[in-house]
Amino acid sequence: MNRINQKLAEDKKLLSIYFTAGYPSLHDTVKVIQDLEKSGVDMIEIGLPFSDPLADGPTIQESSTAALKNGITTKLLFEQLKDIRQSVEIPLIIMGYFNPMMQYGVEEFCAKCQEIGIDGLIIPDLPVAEYHEHYQETFEKYGLINVFLITPQTSDERIRFIDNVSNGFIYMVSSASTTGAKNTFGNEQQQYFERIASLGLKNPQIVGFGISNNETFTQATKTAKGAIIGSAFIKHLTNDGIGNIEKFVKSIRD
Repeated sequence: MNRINQKLAEDKKLLSIYFTAGYPSLHDTVKVIQDLEKSGVDMIEIGLPFSDPLADGPTIQESSTAALKNGITTKLLFEQLKDIRQSVEIPLIIMGYFNPMMQYGVEEFCAKCQEIGIDGLIIPDLPVAEYHEHYQETFEKYGLINVFLITPQTSDERIRFIDNVSNGFIYMVSSASTTGAKNTFGNEQQQYFERIASLGLKNPQIVGFGISNNETFTQATKTAKGAIIGSAFIKHLTNDGIGNIEKFVKSIRD
């Protein structure tokens, strides 16, 4: 069973952390992953920087720009992660855009992910119909779960199609905006969370965009299986470096 499915089967609310590969420094990638696991994180999303990150807000855009200037590439990321499964057991997901995958070669990219122990992919600009028609067979051949995003504007019909095509979890974007930390969620978001919960989908949902503290984590996971934190963690790395990751994770959990 894929590590993502194993983790989803656990009787707990899951905390997933996103960070940008090659940031703050080029060779911080592995250390950040190791420290996140030691700090009790359930899943990790490794951001593969791209020059046109359409779903990302200013914080993650800036970290991507810095990582690209540092010299991170798809090839170098795979090189950095080649021995990651010797020290890390939790699910690892690469989040990035389809252009770098196509440049690398979709099948070659998927094969490399399987080789180094990546469990899934999140590709915001790969439409579900395109995936279903052209790429699902390849992803499944290499044991990769593809995670799709839904927003408050996504129709029930489309959500059910995504649910049917998916075999892991659905990434529930909290609002119709780019990534970015918020301090609390309003009634509109709460109603959206409840609407999705009422659909009775076969795949659990994990909420992302706007999770930044214990309050937003608790609000998001009231009806969902877990929550994803990105921008708030990137800000922590920017301000505090990679030496105090456990403190950040503890502040979310507690």
